[in-house]
Amino acid sequence: MNKLLPPNLFCCKNPVFGSVHSDELESRSMFEKAVDDSKKLMVKPDAETLLQLYSLYKQATIGDVNTAPPNAFNIVAKAKHDAWSSLKGKSQKEAAREYVELVNNLKQTH
Repeated sequence: MNKLLPPNLFCCKNPVFGSVHSDELESRSMFEKAVDDSKKLMVKPDAETLLQLYSLYKQATIGDVNTAPPNAFNIVAKAKHDAWSSLKGKSQKEAAREYVELVNNLKQTH
């Protein structure tokens, strides 16, 4: 192997990203598409569904909540924080899968 060439970023084992399997790449692609699709919904979801989308997105992209609870008088921020906190312990992959399912359901019903 020529040491002057950069590592193949799409190789199954690369030193930058570790092992990446095709199913993981597909899952990421599906999640990214769902995020894009969520912005294009014909009908705006209700507040409860928006909180669910928000919390699943945060859990999928960041993991467990990593911020202090907001001031109790900031009702919207508190609701978002509480929704995200309720997913503590859920894996990022599972949250991403649930996010994709939710967006696909919303696309079908709206």
